[in-house]
Amino acid sequence: MANRSTADSRGTSPLEAAGPVTLEMQSAQVRRRLFGACLTIELLLLLADALINWGRLIDIGPIRRLFNIAREDGLASWFMASQTLLAGLTLWLVVLVVRARGESRGRVWGWAFLALFFTGMAVDDGALIHERVGSAFKAVVLPGEGDQAALTWGGRLLEIFPSYPWQLLFLPLLAAAGLFLLVFLWRQLSRKGARSALLLALGCLALAVGLDFVEGMSEAHPWNLHAWMTEQGGFSPAAVRHFSKAIEEFLEMLGISVFWALFADQLMRLARGGLLLIFRHGSQG
Repeated sequence: MANRSTADSRGTSPLEAAGPVTLEMQSAQVRRRLFGACLTIELLLLLADALINWGRLIDIGPIRRLFNIAREDGLASWFMASQTLLAGLTLWLVVLVVRARGESRGRVWGWAFLALFFTGMAVDDGALIHERVGSAFKAVVLPGEGDQAALTWGGRLLEIFPSYPWQLLFLPLLAAAGLFLLVFLWRQLSRKGARSALLLALGCLALAVGLDFVEGMSEAHPWNLHAWMTEQGGFSPAAVRHFSKAIEEFLEMLGISVFWALFADQLMRLARGGLLLIFRHGSQG
């Protein structure tokens, strides 16, 4: 009673008398919630595309295009670029933490490369850089039709390459970056299940690139799965092409979501395992 009277006489509340209140958000909690939020948004975008755009639940062109997951100017494209940029920013924070901890130069530069790579992918998603560079490359090396004598080595490669021009230019770079991601993160991620998540993320992105590769093939190409599904499965060419593109975009978003959750988890583990928020009541501080 005496302590309570003393506290009341000073005008402090019971919360203030109890001392500091600590809220600890563990890294696993943040990782699960972050991934869960991203996955929920991605599933909703996929559902909205199927119902509003393809199913014409709303038969207004601009609204359907907004929810068309296959378009580069819709909500799905904006979400993809945004979460990729946020993953890149998370990696830049990892770079700062690793550098402040006095880690080896190789480790700092490794995280910096990943930060630059994901930031670059976000810029590419927003500005369609790889598609436009690929189109420019095609315009330069294939100036005219049927003039085989005038073809450069790039033109000859492009004529035998079965898919989009950008893949001829960027697939080797993407493969090298993917290999670096696998080797570097395999050594850096120590949490149980992190390596499985890493393989899942890389697998999603690889499948997305593979679907895009098939999409760019001519209908007469023997590897064109779209043509096979149309002929053997009885599906319409438009449906096969659209939903293949929708699955491709979903896999790409899912892969980036897994990566972002891994990076956020790693950031919090490097920063002593969790985000500690302390709210102090009273006159302390």
